[in-house]
Amino acid sequence: MRKILLNWLGVMDGTYVKVYRGFGHAHRMQIYGHVLSTHTIRKPYRKSSILRNIRMLLGLFFVKPVARRQVQLKWGKQLVTTTTETDGFFRLEWSSESSVPAGEHKVLITCACEKAGFIQNEGIVVVPHITQLAMISDIDDTFLVSYSATRLRRLITLFRHNARTRKAFADVATHYQLLRFAQTHDNNPNPFFYVSSSEWNLYDYLEEFLNARQIPTGILLLNQLKSWRQLLKTGKTHHQGKFARIVRIMEAFPEQTFILLGDNSQQDPAIYASVAVHFPGRIHAVYIRLVVDKNEALTRAILQPVIDAGTPCCLFRESKTAILHSEDIGLISNVE
Repeated sequence: MRKILLNWLGVMDGTYVKVYRGFGHAHRMQIYGHVLSTHTIRKPYRKSSILRNIRMLLGLFFVKPVARRQVQLKWGKQLVTTTTETDGFFRLEWSSESSVPAGEHKVLITCACEKAGFIQNEGIVVVPHITQLAMISDIDDTFLVSYSATRLRRLITLFRHNARTRKAFADVATHYQLLRFAQTHDNNPNPFFYVSSSEWNLYDYLEEFLNARQIPTGILLLNQLKSWRQLLKTGKTHHQGKFARIVRIMEAFPEQTFILLGDNSQQDPAIYASVAVHFPGRIHAVYIRLVVDKNEALTRAILQPVIDAGTPCCLFRESKTAILHSEDIGLISNVE
């Protein structure tokens, strides 16, 4: 019966190393992942239906982590080792002994498996080009229409749509593509980091959405893995970890200034205000989409000290407004 259920959900038994896109430079490299004993099989896109979408979504949360398992990678002559946490999560961090050119670099992650010897999977570490700017963006209700402030509506949206049929806000892809080359040129795009309270379960789903909507690909840093029993609580996690993930990015790239993009459905304004205090002079601009009207006054009050300190802040409902603001402060060229 279990095998039939797993097959219906598109889930495979057996130890699997799930690797997420890492990032860094010569002095600080990092890559993340999970070791799982069940994992979702990625299938080609098929026509959307509510039943198929529900099956797909359940499959993403029908995972079983493997705790306290040794994981390692080899980087040149260096061997980097760690152990998975209780939820199967691992983080590998190291300093490269040689210079690392900008671009994508393949790494091989190896996990010791009791029954199968060693399990391996490839990962990619992205070394951004040297630019003045980098982008840190939220996902839900910042560019992906999610209705995060209303749990029932969020769940209905998740179940009714898949990654290719979900909606992005109008003109948001245009704004992000313009920011990708803000104050740089085609050969040196600005890096994007997507830091969200959504769970790691949705990693492939979100990458597919970015590609389908032509929003710049980047590094996704998500929240703790959930099981199918916790599906009704998706997106409803504590936000303290989001601040820590942003700090980790900014400490990894001390020469860059950052543009922060979020919304006022949850805690982005407060988190971004704290980041601006923690890293004075390193926030180039803050963009907050106003998706919850009742939070507008509080959002403006939270960000007022940031504005008073001289950091441009744009509170907007439509991305066209944000694009015009980016033009006004000289981030991007005039857009016809």
